[in-house]
Amino acid sequence: MPEPIGHVEALFRYPVKSMAGERLDAAELGWHGLEGDRRLALRRLDERGGFPWLSASRLPDLLRFSPHGGNEGGLPTYVRTPEGESLPVLGEELAADVSRRLGSPVHMMQLKHGMFDEASMSVIASGTVHGIGQLAGFDLDVRRFRPNVLVRLHEQGPFLEDAWVGGTLRFGEAEDVPAIGVTLRDIRCAMVNLDPDTARAAPEVLKAVVRVHDNTAGVYGTVTRIGRLAVGQAVYFLAAERA
Repeated sequence: MPEPIGHVEALFRYPVKSMAGERLDAAELGWHGLEGDRRLALRRLDERGGFPWLSASRLPDLLRFSPHGGNEGGLPTYVRTPEGESLPVLGEELAADVSRRLGSPVHMMQLKHGMFDEASMSVIASGTVHGIGQLAGFDLDVRRFRPNVLVRLHEQGPFLEDAWVGGTLRFGEAEDVPAIGVTLRDIRCAMVNLDPDTARAAPEVLKAVVRVHDNTAGVYGTVTRIGRLAVGQAVYFLAAERA
């Protein structure tokens, strides 16, 4: 077994796509990502294209909605609106509230395997978040990048995750620990500009990512071994074997 490259600094789950996430101490990693992650999404009923799901890039205020009251599967039963009202997650009142803000109808849907942009797991290193913050001119909250796993690396510097593409990340020392196959770099959109608490936009964040790193930060991956992820776990990288 090689030496660890760092450790899990934080874990995040986003029960409703583009709404506020949850910071976790531990979570079960299944074949379709973290249990309860992005299993709910708002569908835009007037959208006839290939991506009907509502995201905060279209309605920034969506970040200020907070799912809560989860059940055994990690799914929330209620959502707290920006004004503090708690509404059933699958109820008509919540859909009507979001529809009013958006100006077109939406409907909450539950998806068995989740709704993901590219892959079921996203990982970013704290050095990348810090580096982008330096370029943008202010400290960044990692929640802007909406990762599932934040890794603190022993090596310093931004964008070190690029070297993981094609390889495997393992979490823990045993033979049967959870693992992710890293598939591609994470192409970023305007969501990184949005403050996760206020939804105010800071365009300099995405501009910095575009300017210095081809509009990518962090990586996507797919689950190759299920298990329990936890903050503090050692992270190992295994490069792909050459044919």
